[in-house]
Amino acid sequence: MAIKYKFPEGFWWGSATSATQIEGASREDGKGINIWDYWYEQEPNRFFDGIGPEKTSDFYHRYKEDIQLMKETGHNSFRFSISWSRLIPGGTGKVNEKAVDFYNRVIDELIQNGIEPFVNLFHFDMPMELQKIGGWENRKVIDSYASYAKICFETFGDRVKKWFTFNEPIVPVEGGYLYDFHYPNVVDFQRAVQVAYHTVLAHAKAVQVFRKTNIKDGKIGIILNLTPSYPRSQHPADVKAANIADLFFNRSFLDPAVKGVYPAELVELLKTYSFLPKTEEGDLKLIRENTVDLLGVNYYQPRRVKAKENLPNPYAPFMPERFFDDYEMPGRKMNRHRGWEIYEKGIYDLLINLKENYGNIECYISENGIGVEGEEKFRNEEGMIEDDYRIEFIREHLKWLHKAIREGVNVKGYHMWTFMDNWSWTNAYKNRYGFVSVNLDKDCERTIKKSGYWFKQVAEQNGF
Repeated sequence: MAIKYKFPEGFWWGSATSATQIEGASREDGKGINIWDYWYEQEPNRFFDGIGPEKTSDFYHRYKEDIQLMKETGHNSFRFSISWSRLIPGGTGKVNEKAVDFYNRVIDELIQNGIEPFVNLFHFDMPMELQKIGGWENRKVIDSYASYAKICFETFGDRVKKWFTFNEPIVPVEGGYLYDFHYPNVVDFQRAVQVAYHTVLAHAKAVQVFRKTNIKDGKIGIILNLTPSYPRSQHPADVKAANIADLFFNRSFLDPAVKGVYPAELVELLKTYSFLPKTEEGDLKLIRENTVDLLGVNYYQPRRVKAKENLPNPYAPFMPERFFDDYEMPGRKMNRHRGWEIYEKGIYDLLINLKENYGNIECYISENGIGVEGEEKFRNEEGMIEDDYRIEFIREHLKWLHKAIREGVNVKGYHMWTFMDNWSWTNAYKNRYGFVSVNLDKDCERTIKKSGYWFKQVAEQNGF
């Protein structure tokens, strides 16, 4: 078959994971506890089927087998995160040598199998000791994070060349300080703003440390879940609503990370409602001078908004939704399992935006995927899950990605979320995302799904 969609030479094909979601061994070999371990102990009732992070997909013990499966599914690159509380159990202080040994083995095994390691430093998993003093609300944690980053760069930077400071830094802000779906379950806009601001400072500080570490051929970036905001109509009120949603959920991290400055409209908005963060001298210089080399883009779904239908309740907590309502577009294509819209063109729109408004920064799709409940019912007689819906999902997104590349967008790769079915923050194993099935009833037995074999073919041909 002729290849219609050919990708550039050296394109990164692979997948992404996070430490807390796959490693398991949450109390083994000296690992400290993070906010997930703690919250699960406090309120197991808030976790789907009462399943916590103690075992997950057991990557900690089975990484060799898993890396072989990555090779078998065509990976030439793989993003994982380091667990801060595994490496430095208290968040600061003594380094856990057993953790160093583990990550060294994982990195070496990947390289031996021709898979480039992409390493992310923070994926929603604040060490509990640091959360006790306020987490990202406390400026001290910025320095602790910078020290942690320095240890990682110095320990693993001889082999790891692609580094990321944060994955989806807006999510702990939304989940932990606005919408009550992550610990510490605070609903307070002012504290949310402060957490977001300190996260940007921590990011900039890590970039600064990275430049001083001088990793040969190294690049540092950040991974953002960019969700294009589409207005219901071109009515000025709808357009304004979409613009404000974009400021809050995309540009609050994208602009400082890539341009080194906050959007003036966002600053003005926060000022108008008296929600500016507490700042210190030198902060803005730090942000300005430490922009990223590389941007990871996570894309799952669009955000559709409209002007407010009703005036906000003046006594309710202040929320971003004071400025817009979500809009359910009639006829939209849905992933019913997840309640998310499937809109493939969104991936193209946000990449074109990066080309036109963000200096065409070097970027890659760092996550894109489809979560489906009850995948077992698609298992055939040979024991393979026939996930044709996943193949279609990836293929249709790749077509739009290919179009963006043809139009000059500087996009270098595509990573799927995720490599194997993993534990999801509060949903456990309800929705499955992997190329590889993890059968919980059979001691986490791994089997490659149909999509994994398809992906291998795509990676080997560098197109389809």
